[in-house]
Amino acid sequence: MIWTLGAIPFSLLAIGTPIFVLLLTGAILTFAISLTVSPVAIHQIMFGGLENYALLAIPFFIFAGELMGAAGIADRLIVWVLALIGRVPGSLGVATVGASTLIGAISGASVAAVAAIGKSLYPSLIREGYGPRFSSGLVTSAGAIDILIPPSIAMILYGASAEQSIPKLFVAGILPGLLMALMMAAFVIVRAMQMEIPRSGRFDARQFLCASWLALPALFMPAFVLGLIYLGWSSPTEAGGFACLYAIIVGRYIYRTMSWKDVLDAAARAAMLTAQILVIVATAALFSWILTISGIPQALTAWLGSLQLSSWAFLMAINLLLLVVGCFLDPTSAILVLTPLLIPLVKAVGIDPIHFGIVMTANLAIGMFTPPFGLNIFVARTVLGAPLETIYRGVLPFAAVLIVALLIITYWPELSLVLTRSI
Repeated sequence: MIWTLGAIPFSLLAIGTPIFVLLLTGAILTFAISLTVSPVAIHQIMFGGLENYALLAIPFFIFAGELMGAAGIADRLIVWVLALIGRVPGSLGVATVGASTLIGAISGASVAAVAAIGKSLYPSLIREGYGPRFSSGLVTSAGAIDILIPPSIAMILYGASAEQSIPKLFVAGILPGLLMALMMAAFVIVRAMQMEIPRSGRFDARQFLCASWLALPALFMPAFVLGLIYLGWSSPTEAGGFACLYAIIVGRYIYRTMSWKDVLDAAARAAMLTAQILVIVATAALFSWILTISGIPQALTAWLGSLQLSSWAFLMAINLLLLVVGCFLDPTSAILVLTPLLIPLVKAVGIDPIHFGIVMTANLAIGMFTPPFGLNIFVARTVLGAPLETIYRGVLPFAAVLIVALLIITYWPELSLVLTRSI
C-alpha cells in the first residue's frame, strides 16, 4: 500500500495530474493489489461519500456567487468601500482588502474575488503608483480572506468531513477573517506611507450616502443569509437556496443588470464548478475509506500518543504541514484528504474541532496565494496579465503578514470560539 497510496499518487501530483484522477488511481490499484473487497464497493463508497445533506449547500452558494457576479454586485461594493475609506493613507489599497472581504461574504470563493477585484482595481492601483509587484501581490493575496469569511465552501466541506456544525464554523470564522483583513489593511497603510502614495481623495458624506443606497441590496445579502442560519430559521443548505433567490431578485428586478440568459449562464458555470468539487469529494471518500480500514489514522494516533506532544507543539507541527500542503493542493482537495486523518489526532490531543477547522482553513487560505502552485496566482496571472515572477515576489510580504495572523488564530482559541457560545 505504500506504493499505491503514497508513491504513485505523489508521482502523479508532481506531473500535474488532476486530484480526483490520482486519488482514484491510488484507490483502484489498492483494491486490485492489496484488498480482498469486491470492486463493486468502489461505486458504493464513492456515491455514499456524496450522501451528505450538508453538501447540498455547495451548489447553492456557488450559484449565488455566480449570480451576484453576473449582476455586477462587486462593482457596487467596490464603489461603496472607496466612498467609505476617504482620506486614509493607501485608501485604494485598503479598499482592495475591504472589497475582497465583502465579496467573500457573498460568494465564499477566493478566485471569484481575485477576478472581480483584479479587473476593477488593478489598473487604478498601478496608476496611483503602487507598482506592478505590490499591486499584483495585494490583489492575489486579498482574495484568500474569502475562504474564512462566511459563507465559506471550505468550511462546508470541513464540517461535512469532520462531522461538525457548519453554522458554528461559519460564526467561528468571522473574527479570524476580520483579523486577517485588518492586519493586511494595516500593512497596506504602512507600505503606502513608505512609498509616499498620494491620498486618493477625501470622505464625502453625500457621495458615501449615494454609494450606500446603491450598494444596500448587495450589503444586505450576507446579513440576510447568515441571519437565517444563526436565528435558526433555516439550515445552511436552505439559506443557500434563499441566497440564490435573493440574488436573482436583486440582479433581475432591482439593479436590472441581469437577463434570464445571464441567469442560465450563471447556472451552467455553477454546475461545472460544483461537478469539479463533488468528483473530488467522491474520490476522496473512497481514498479515506481505504486509509481507515488500513488502520492508518489509528496508527498515527498511537504514534502521536507515544511522542507525548503538547497541544502547542502539535498545532505548530500541523501549521507547518498545512502551509506546505497548501502550496501544492487547493483547499477542497486538502480538506477532503487530510481531515479524516487529522481529526482523530486533534481529538486525542484535546483541541476543539471547531477551532481546528478555523486553523486548517486559515492555513489553506494562505496556501491559495503561496508559490509555486497557489490557485489565486494563476487566476491573477490570467486576469492581470502580470508575469509569474512579479506575482511571486509580490505575494511574499502578504504571506508573512498572514502567517503572523495565523499564529494568533492558532494560539488564541477564544478568537474563534467566543462567538460560537451563543449557538
